[in-house]
Amino acid sequence: MAVSTFKRGLHVPTRKTATEGKPVELVPTPKQVVIPINQHFGAPNQSLVQVGDTVKRGQKIADAISPGPMTVPVHASITGIVKKIEPRTQSNNSEGLCIVIEAEGPDENPDGEFMPPLDAFTCTREEALKRIRDAGMTGMGGAGFPSHVKLSPPPNKPIDFIIADGAECEPYLTTDEAVITEKPHRLIQGLAIIMKITGVKKAIIGMEDNKAKLVPLLEQEIRLGNYDGDITVGLCKTLYPQGGEKMLITALTGREVPSGGLPMDARCIVQNVGTLVAIAEAFTLGKPLIDRDLTVSGGACKLPKNIRAPIGTLLTDLPPAFMDIDYSRLRKILFGGPMMGFAVPTVAIPIQKNTSGIILMTAEETYATVETPCIHCARCIRNCPCRLSPAIMNDSLEAGDLDYAVKAGLMDCIECGSCTFVCPARIKLVQRFRVGKGRLRARQQAAQAAAQAAAAKAGASAKT
Repeated sequence: MAVSTFKRGLHVPTRKTATEGKPVELVPTPKQVVIPINQHFGAPNQSLVQVGDTVKRGQKIADAISPGPMTVPVHASITGIVKKIEPRTQSNNSEGLCIVIEAEGPDENPDGEFMPPLDAFTCTREEALKRIRDAGMTGMGGAGFPSHVKLSPPPNKPIDFIIADGAECEPYLTTDEAVITEKPHRLIQGLAIIMKITGVKKAIIGMEDNKAKLVPLLEQEIRLGNYDGDITVGLCKTLYPQGGEKMLITALTGREVPSGGLPMDARCIVQNVGTLVAIAEAFTLGKPLIDRDLTVSGGACKLPKNIRAPIGTLLTDLPPAFMDIDYSRLRKILFGGPMMGFAVPTVAIPIQKNTSGIILMTAEETYATVETPCIHCARCIRNCPCRLSPAIMNDSLEAGDLDYAVKAGLMDCIECGSCTFVCPARIKLVQRFRVGKGRLRARQQAAQAAAQAAAAKAGASAKT
């Protein structure tokens, strides 16, 4: 099988051996879960329950008052009693309202309040998209974009390819590989479902060539599934960040997402393999997105493994026999992978829908260095997979020139961390770009608010 790739990128240490090939282990039911009510990119939710309410696993507990296209509900991941509704620190280091549910005891009905099964191949497109939204589906690869929105491109954006993202290029993480190994039938089923919804006839399952041993397994499931359409497996070179949407599209189709564009501008839709499995279960089992498969690893984790945990689980609530942490060696906690993840101050932060891993690092695995001035060596430019100019973007942000930073590619940055990894001056470039994007969004919101106020004032003047 031919191996494809994209231009540039990095060869980073994979550090996957501690969990590679290990099955996904179901965590013991935690004594409590802390569920953020907003776990998606879009309009905010509000709590539908109150302190003292008894909730069932699978019950909807948060949603937008007026559900719009960019809203996704949240469901209880265990059966229990709502003990608190309060702000808590989340995996992106921001404070967000969370619903704390205390377990009543062993859950005698693990199916809780699941929805009735729905045949995705006989229901209407509208019914299928509603099921995906009602199940709380978001992209499980990182950004948390609502799945029903991604599967509803506008009429002027025809789609040619559905791409299942199983590259898993981040070091340490092996949960996607475990999911493919254990649930290939669900993966193919989920892929066939979204092909039916979108009307697309071609799909590619993209993986790095370090997972080549899974190709026969997937090809067998494709044959057994006997679904309409052409589903193939595409191997890509093991190269970071191969799992990025833009990189994977280029590697598998030869197309490029234009500046400021989305995958649909390259006539593609990309979904993480975990999301596809969850979509299949939403139809066949009626199960909302209430569990998350993730990798817990790192030198300070005595029992590194792939786990399946209810959304909202805290590692600190798991018994030491299952999850033993060496706090004496723990120096850094990452939610996500070491390249794109967020460093957090404590282990007691809830697992969310987009938590692909928790990395517990020792001093030997990380470093703390002082930034030095940029020497303009251009390594960041040579290695940027999006072909941007990180050094120029950084200089512009330091000078307070947001407009020039945008011109240099700020909003096209995928925050992969390649520039930070190769920078000899140890400049935290990705952090600067995240702050810069936040400043730009704040400026845009202020301008929008000012325009609305001016329009309202003009309307009031016209009436008088």
